[in-house]
Amino acid sequence: MRELVEFMARTMVDHPDEVSVSEKEIETGLVLELKVAQTDLGRIIGKHGRTAKAIRTVLNSASTKRKQRVSLEIVE
Repeated sequence: MRELVEFMARTMVDHPDEVSVSEKEIETGLVLELKVAQTDLGRIIGKHGRTAKAIRTVLNSASTKRKQRVSLEIVE
């Protein structure tokens, strides 16, 4: 899952070297924390959060296939 989010984020931003994804286990599943350069934050979130919602939709679909609960947090 981490690799999927990292791949999607790197293709969208101007500074792909500054993209990092960390995993955090919680009792209900897995939380992925996405960090990008400050200038690329708008690209990841998108207008009215549409891009972030699309990333979460793809992640939800992939995690459902693996029978796992995964959520995404975009960290500033």
